[in-house]
Amino acid sequence: METLRHLLPSLGSLVVFEAAGRLASFSAAGRELGMSQAAVSYAIARLENQLGTALFLREYRRVRLSEAGQRFHADVTIGLSHIQRSAQGLRAAATGSHVTLACSTAFAAYWMVPRMERFRAALPEVDLRIQTSDRDLDLVGEGIPLGVRGGYPSDWPQYQAAVLAPEVIYPVASAAHPRLSAGPVQPHDLLTHPLIHLEEPFRSATTWKDWFAAQGIAASAVPRGLRINDYVLVVQAVIEGQGVALGWHHLIEGLVAKGVLARMTDQSLATGKDFHVIWPRDMVLSRHAAQVRDWLLDQRSPHP
Repeated sequence: METLRHLLPSLGSLVVFEAAGRLASFSAAGRELGMSQAAVSYAIARLENQLGTALFLREYRRVRLSEAGQRFHADVTIGLSHIQRSAQGLRAAATGSHVTLACSTAFAAYWMVPRMERFRAALPEVDLRIQTSDRDLDLVGEGIPLGVRGGYPSDWPQYQAAVLAPEVIYPVASAAHPRLSAGPVQPHDLLTHPLIHLEEPFRSATTWKDWFAAQGIAASAVPRGLRINDYVLVVQAVIEGQGVALGWHHLIEGLVAKGVLARMTDQSLATGKDFHVIWPRDMVLSRHAAQVRDWLLDQRSPHP
């Protein structure tokens, strides 16, 4: 079998070919790569001679990929992108001190920020960068090593996942809510309270109808109430006494412990879904990224 080393002149010729095909110009490729137009033309001609086929059609003042060149360019682009990503991962593993964590704004505000002093004490040499988004980011495409995501790992085969917290939900109100003085209320009593609904625009989220259904109460009985598409604003509305909302235990347990929020009932809904720390299967985690992952998992709270 003919080896790659004998089939192709050099990796450099593939880099030149990729740039020339992408830019449809030997001159532009030369400027991007710091080469002369003549050097680019020579490298392409050498590659074509080695492969025995024309990769470019030379036209007046322009070049364009031939049919064979288009097919080869697509494969070369994929191969070089894999090599680049792998090299970046190895270099980051050896030298990178900053670590990016992708998560929701709610997780950043209610889980991560209250623990930042603890994080800095444990990992003072790590430059942690938190990237929030209203949707789950493509960690591979964005070059992000770590994320926090709720759901089922089988839905994300490109990631490794470790459980951070179960999804446990219960109704919460401002600790100053007048009905709390008599103790927890029964689930059906909440139907008479102003309810605050989270309407996630991109992520799937458990709703009031789901919670009431788990208590044996029909969805048709659930009042509409106030609807907000950001959980941080939902919690703020609850604190301001605007109504009762669903509380995700791993996010609001600190606010309950501080007496800012209070549980309205003794009933919880455990959905069976978990929140996970995830990282790309094909990305080599840097030493610092692995330390951040392990630190996150060390913060797991006991089941409520």
